[in-house]
Amino acid sequence: MTSSASEAQRLPPGQKLTDGFPALHYGRIPTFNPATWDFRIWGAVEAPIVWTWDQILELPRVKIRLDLHCVTTWSKLDTEWEGISPKALVEQGLIRLTPGARFVMQHADFGYTTNLPLDVFLGENFLLATHFAGEPLTPEHGYPLRGVIGAIPDRRDLKDVYLWKGAKWLRGLEFMKEDRLGFWEANGYHNQGDVWKEQRHSG
Repeated sequence: MTSSASEAQRLPPGQKLTDGFPALHYGRIPTFNPATWDFRIWGAVEAPIVWTWDQILELPRVKIRLDLHCVTTWSKLDTEWEGISPKALVEQGLIRLTPGARFVMQHADFGYTTNLPLDVFLGENFLLATHFAGEPLTPEHGYPLRGVIGAIPDRRDLKDVYLWKGAKWLRGLEFMKEDRLGFWEANGYHNQGDVWKEQRHSG
């Protein structure tokens, strides 16, 4: 199989490949002060958690390769990320969910939010990322911490959603028993955002 044929199979409907990495976001870029920055976890968990930046850096880390698909129709294949796997945090007991947890709201600076079903959030293709392409995230791409979700080639068992479902400048996770719309979901974007079904906008 040729490389171009392989890439064509990995490109969802309506998407176009890019060699760049467009930086799209709502609002301004926040400043980062490691001395005051914190990360909060609450909701359907056994006990709320507050981590400092130093504690975030001590958490178990993984590297993954993802194909990214933006709702604005660009796709970027074979991107390399490093960060913290939510799946590993739960499996290792660092986050203890209550039986009723079914959804997750990502909370970012300036009140931005985006929601995911728990099983998608705990997939191997979702990462709390600190590094891209071997370097710390740049401010426009979510430094110091962002959610990132994409496709792992040949893993069609994992739900692949548009890139907006991973929040830049992430500051907290709210585990929820019931679903709730995030910022873009409440402003016309599709709640699920499945890239292969072209779920860009709500009906």
